[in-house]
Amino acid sequence: MRHGKRINHLSRKSGHRKAMLANMANSLILHKRIKTTLAKAKALRKYAEPVINRAKEDTTHSRRMAFRYLRDKEGVKELFSEVSQKIANRPGGYTRIIKLGNRLGDNAEMCYIELVDFNELMLKTGTSKAAAKPKTRRSRRGGSGKGNASNEKQADSAKTEAKEEAKPKAEVKPAEAKKEAPKKEEPKSEKKEDKKDGE
Repeated sequence: MRHGKRINHLSRKSGHRKAMLANMANSLILHKRIKTTLAKAKALRKYAEPVINRAKEDTTHSRRMAFRYLRDKEGVKELFSEVSQKIANRPGGYTRIIKLGNRLGDNAEMCYIELVDFNELMLKTGTSKAAAKPKTRRSRRGGSGKGNASNEKQADSAKTEAKEEAKPKAEVKPAEAKKEAPKKEEPKSEKKEDKKDGE
């Protein structure tokens, strides 16, 4: 049984898998976005993010460690020159997976995996959303943010209900009320009388 073994073997032996992940990480750094299957993208994210994190500190040791994973001089050069400047202020989460649907033929789930800081369209929409919508602190307590708005709505609805209750209701004639009550009681009394007769 393989309980708790989290690595996805991707139907490959270890040498093949490591070589494939090294090539994919190198392609991701050089091209900033690649199209692959979802399973490979998730495995690549675990492989590539620690390598990209090494680029924050430009030392000989970190370059050698990056080369150990990427196995390509051009990829290491690109990582430490261009990519490292863009990711300098980001505390992790350097890649994004965008699902594309299933591939014709084998129905495999396809996706793009890309470097977050190099997608100009997403960066523009993200900044416009941030500018348009001020950040609110999300708390489960009732003291701040959207909680106040919902409390105000509840208070308003309570006020309207109180006003409706204060309005005089239409008067019901006592004769009609008496007529309705026996109708409901008649079937019950008949059932009781039937039981008494049966005994």
